[in-house]
Amino acid sequence: MTFYTDPAFFVLLAIAVLPAIGLGIAGKPLRLYGFCVSVVFLGFLFSKDLKSLAAFIFYLVLSTAVTMVYLRLRGRENPPKAAYPIALVAVLAPLIVYKVGAVFDQNILGFLGISYITFKAAQVVLEIHDGLIKEFSPLDYLYTLVFFPSFTSGPILRSRAFVEDIHTVLPRGEYIDLLRASALRFVVGAFYKFVCSSLFSIAMWAVPRAIGTSTAAKVALGQVGEAWAYALFLFFDFAGYSLMAVGVGGVLGVHVPQNFRAPFLSVDIKDFWNRWHISLSWWLRDYVFMRVVRIIRRKKLLKSRLAASCAGYVVNMTLMGLWHGITPNYFVYGVYHGVLLSLNEVFQKSAFYKRHKDSRAFKVCSWFVTMNLVVFGMALFSGQVHIG
Repeated sequence: MTFYTDPAFFVLLAIAVLPAIGLGIAGKPLRLYGFCVSVVFLGFLFSKDLKSLAAFIFYLVLSTAVTMVYLRLRGRENPPKAAYPIALVAVLAPLIVYKVGAVFDQNILGFLGISYITFKAAQVVLEIHDGLIKEFSPLDYLYTLVFFPSFTSGPILRSRAFVEDIHTVLPRGEYIDLLRASALRFVVGAFYKFVCSSLFSIAMWAVPRAIGTSTAAKVALGQVGEAWAYALFLFFDFAGYSLMAVGVGGVLGVHVPQNFRAPFLSVDIKDFWNRWHISLSWWLRDYVFMRVVRIIRRKKLLKSRLAASCAGYVVNMTLMGLWHGITPNYFVYGVYHGVLLSLNEVFQKSAFYKRHKDSRAFKVCSWFVTMNLVVFGMALFSGQVHIG
């Protein structure tokens, strides 16, 4: 069974949400029900792939054991210094092994959703190290990892906010308001996924065919049309998944974060990453970019704050590209956006930008340039622009 596409998923979902709605309206806790439902859904997800199921269970056991031990060690007066890097490497290792194995067409320790579950597990280790998490029950930790609405495609949940939500019993009126908003988001998400993305999927081959290939100019124009169609297809497909996950999460009393905020209205590349796949870009900002910049500044590897920020963007976005897969296209896609963000940071420090940034003409030009840079990046991502 595939989440958000298979008819069997929607039938099972309709059955599963009814008791949740009843509990929510009655003002009863949803934590245990949500956990049990998540286990059932993941059981169906892996039911026809026992190898992936075994890898998934292995990861759950490994990450839970490592995190609980590290949490206990971190609570000591003088915790061992090696505990932090060992714990972090341990929860990241299966994803790294899987990504490297995929380069050689080998599925080692891989399972659907491994990228998202790994980021959640790593986040917990990082926040234990930072002193932000001092307590975490094994059940809450497992529920954080197996929460089914966002398991396969995100959005990436923040563990502390998630635990707060599952331990909060909303009053009847508040839950009904959340339920209304969740139902609307689910319907909009379904419309995005099954109507809008399907239309742009057709446009990906229909537009180049309609333009033709009789001249080099038409070929180039057809490729541009295909790139724009793919960008819009990807948005509606991914935003559709995300909105449906937000909707289902709300029924279970969890505020799943919005993942997209009108990204095609972005006026610069930084604005774009504050609107596109928000849960991933903000996760990388908080747990990678800020740490890289802090290390560079503390060790005085680069003289200026601007240079440190630029280096942080390149490292951050290269990691983002490799998170999708260890391929030339994903690597170049990540580096490309790292360079764009660095150039954007330098440009916004210039006198020219400060003088013209509030001009309507400047904003229109900036939007046009940004969107075409974004669409070219998506062509890199999709393999339309072949690398290697």
